[in-house]
Amino acid sequence: MPFVPPEVLLLGPGPSPTSPAVRMAQSAPLLGHLDPAFLPVLEGVQQSLRTLFGTQNALTLPIAGTGTAGMELLVANLVEPGDRVVLGVHGVFGQRFAEAARRAGGDVVEVRAEFGHSLALEAMERAIAAGPTRLVGVVHAETSTGVLTDLKPIAAAARAHGALFAVDCVTSLAGVGLHFDALGVDAAFSGTQKCLSAPPGLSPITFSPRALAKAQARRNPPPFYFDTRLLTGYFGPDRAYHYTAPISMIYAIAAALDEVAAEGMAARETRHRRVAAALRAGLEPLGLVPLVPVPEATPMLTTIRYPDGVDDKAFRAHLRQVHEIEVGGGLGSLAGKVFRVGLMGHGARLPNVLRALAAFGDALGALGHRADLGAALAAARASHA
Repeated sequence: MPFVPPEVLLLGPGPSPTSPAVRMAQSAPLLGHLDPAFLPVLEGVQQSLRTLFGTQNALTLPIAGTGTAGMELLVANLVEPGDRVVLGVHGVFGQRFAEAARRAGGDVVEVRAEFGHSLALEAMERAIAAGPTRLVGVVHAETSTGVLTDLKPIAAAARAHGALFAVDCVTSLAGVGLHFDALGVDAAFSGTQKCLSAPPGLSPITFSPRALAKAQARRNPPPFYFDTRLLTGYFGPDRAYHYTAPISMIYAIAAALDEVAAEGMAARETRHRRVAAALRAGLEPLGLVPLVPVPEATPMLTTIRYPDGVDDKAFRAHLRQVHEIEVGGGLGSLAGKVFRVGLMGHGARLPNVLRALAAFGDALGALGHRADLGAALAAARASHA
């Protein structure tokens, strides 16, 4: 018998729920990756991604692979042995960014903040100014904690000292407005399974002309798969073969991008912020406290502290087994202390908030903790009204 997956409400840090239109797009007949009927779809995806990134960069494309592939591509092209690289690290994905740069031979300077706290902008500026810096990198929306970083001052500091500025926007793309050309972002990578609400498997990336010039002036070429010269060949006007594009995934992201355009990015960001506020409003009556205060928090992912005595695995197992809801556990130093709720893209809707709060209250009760479920639901509804 073929595998039939259960219907699980995905409210973790990704993947997020997909719409019927995205699922239908994946089932469309395959075409060749150089077929003249397919190439306009690919061009449309690239142009839509430029709009979402807020850029005119020619090298803007969906590379085959998850967000980690985008990170590897960025590092492989922009970091050479001995390059001084300043990276903000205030969560697990900042740590991964730093580790990738070290593996490429970069002289990595980490500017650290405690998990759940914002980067100290003054510390970032001092580190950038302390020596000749090739690349500055930060995670915009740190998925392990739910902290949203203010990019503007860091971009200005990087530009003032002649460094390239790179951004991990895996969780923020299509959830908040991005204006990378105006800010001076030189390179960025993202993923499809968060606020875009497409399946995991593609990593949208963008390189400015300045970043592309650096990549193509390398002393040693990057790995074949990630070589921007070869990628420019396939994703440029001539469409020369580099690798076989994942056709069904391109169909899926095209459908997801059409939904973003139809809604409008301003309305989409507002929707994410409203449902995040509704979730937060319902947490207090349950005895739950967000890790990150609102001014520093991502609207698409909320990290929540457990009350004393609540077992993380038992809580999340109850949600999955009884309520068919998936949330994420804590990572790194937060493991076992928090759970993470993603309200992303197609999943960022009030009915999902209310279902989640009801399940949280039930799980807490099953573990011996009193929770005022009626007050929680009423507070969420009132916040969203």
